[in-house]
Amino acid sequence: MSKDAIVLLKEDHQEVRKQFRAFRKQDQTPVQKQGIVDTILELLTVHTYIENEVMYPRVRQLLPDLEDDVLESYEEHHVADVLCMELAVMDATDERFDAKTTVLMENVEHHMEEEEQEWFPKVREGLGRKQLQELGEELLEAKKRAPRRPEKPSAMKKAIDAVVK
Repeated sequence: MSKDAIVLLKEDHQEVRKQFRAFRKQDQTPVQKQGIVDTILELLTVHTYIENEVMYPRVRQLLPDLEDDVLESYEEHHVADVLCMELAVMDATDERFDAKTTVLMENVEHHMEEEEQEWFPKVREGLGRKQLQELGEELLEAKKRAPRRPEKPSAMKKAIDAVVK
């Protein structure tokens, strides 16, 4: 039995939170911090890609009443994408590296909390289990082709589209 889309996205959220906790630990070397941030960037790049490419368009199509929620989520992703692209070219020894990472984490934590507490329940209520499982399959397929770094062309395209559209 396949996992539904919301379960998969929540699992992604848990992995991101785990990396955030690792970053917040004290007494880390710049090399350790860089490794954690590289992992965070990969997780967020894949996650925002599958939401932007699959979840949001499908929910928008199937549940038009959630249009405003979807548009807000696109904007929250855009802010995170910009921060991720900036962090991708920074070094852990840069003066603003920790501050920029902290701002990214705060923004993403807000977004995940909003999705889990407000948006996911509306989506679960509006779609049946079968539709959520089908969406879960689509998300898994999208993960296979998702960019792994924010500066990859397919990831950059999403950030640029958000500004241009």
